[in-house]
Amino acid sequence: MFKDKSEESFNNMGDINTIIGKGTTFEGTINVQNSVRVDGFFKGNIKSTESIVIGKDGEIEGEVEVKNALIGGKISGKLIASGRVTLENTSKFLGELKTTRLIINEGAVYNGSCEMPGGAKSIPAANRPVFSKKEEKAAVEKN
Repeated sequence: MFKDKSEESFNNMGDINTIIGKGTTFEGTINVQNSVRVDGFFKGNIKSTESIVIGKDGEIEGEVEVKNALIGGKISGKLIASGRVTLENTSKFLGELKTTRLIINEGAVYNGSCEMPGGAKSIPAANRPVFSKKEEKAAVEKN
């Protein structure tokens, strides 16, 4: 219903002016003004002033530093995002992650460490509410 500014900036990915297409293999360092999309294989470092989109067939090995990340493929290495990271149901993440907001969709594979500076304080497991499947379903349907 209400969107915060960071959500609006994520939905407005900026101009994607760099694309590594499906079937392409690239090794090196890329510094991008605006956003980048990877549908092929990239090995190295990517730094972008905006967002990165990794398509379901895309794969990155290396270090990525961006504002936001939408991952549908595979990333191995280190990801630093000043905004939000979304791991789609087809994604695989292996490595280090540093971000302020993280969304992991059902089906995504996540194996690594995560640091969320300035994030919300976690609730100890003993103090977390426990919901039945019926209560969870009712809450989802209500929203």
